[in-house]
Amino acid sequence: MNSESKILKLGHMDRLMGVFLIAVSAASFGAMAIFARIAYEAGTNPVTVLFLRFTIAAIFMVAIMAAKDMAFPRGRPLITLLCMGGLGYVGLSLAFFTALTMAPAGLVAILLYLYPAFVTLLATIFFKKPVTILTMVALSLSLGGTILIVGLDGGRGEFLGIVLAITAAVLYSIYIIVGSKAISDVDAFAASTTVIIAAGVVFSAIVAVKGVKFPATSTGWVAVLAIALISTALAIVTFFAGLKRIDPANASMISTLEPVVTIALAIIVLGETITMPKILGGVMILAAVALLAKSEANSEVS
Repeated sequence: MNSESKILKLGHMDRLMGVFLIAVSAASFGAMAIFARIAYEAGTNPVTVLFLRFTIAAIFMVAIMAAKDMAFPRGRPLITLLCMGGLGYVGLSLAFFTALTMAPAGLVAILLYLYPAFVTLLATIFFKKPVTILTMVALSLSLGGTILIVGLDGGRGEFLGIVLAITAAVLYSIYIIVGSKAISDVDAFAASTTVIIAAGVVFSAIVAVKGVKFPATSTGWVAVLAIALISTALAIVTFFAGLKRIDPANASMISTLEPVVTIALAIIVLGETITMPKILGGVMILAAVALLAKSEANSEVS
């Protein structure tokens, strides 16, 4: 039985739990931008943050697995998950952060958030999932809401920066599609730990060459710990757990809650101002999530 068939076998409450878990994941990822900003103000840099993010998270996850005597995946799932972490996660991270140095941040973010459309397309091609009117409405609402929240910073950006941003979106889409298959018979916690370890090993090699620049304050270190434990460990575990319960296209659209959380925290924690376009964008994304939750709850149980 493939992963798509297993999802259809789940009950309504289990599928709604999947929606909730993806929403928790999106909120956890959304908080990362705020934590990262605090860490950067403490003197660290993106490469060091990525190294600490995955290394600390890996140590935390491995400790839990050891305490609970949990087994790592084996065989093909293990190889797939290692590639997802060491190639997929690292590749999209480097593409995204490099794109930010070559094009306006708003443009890069919007291009990244094309990934729900790419996931929907890939799910249609590989899983033969029909594209319903509800799916198209939810996709339009999530993309439109993201554009309103993120906004465009002006300027067209360098061509390479645009290409890298789209590359990051494509890599994330493939990561989600591959992940939905890879975790079908694997524990979500063990799968997450494997991905995080693989990413941590690669970023360790990168900082071995480029060097590290640790935070200079305790506040900066707290922010780094929050990135590792909340925006990495919790975010990835809940995403994989949710992906076992709902289809990847819906999971990717629910994940657009991320910029809503980022903006909300920026207002609360950093004192940034809220504008009407951002409010409207947030409402549109929440409407898309509500539609998808209703769709999951009403899905037939075969």
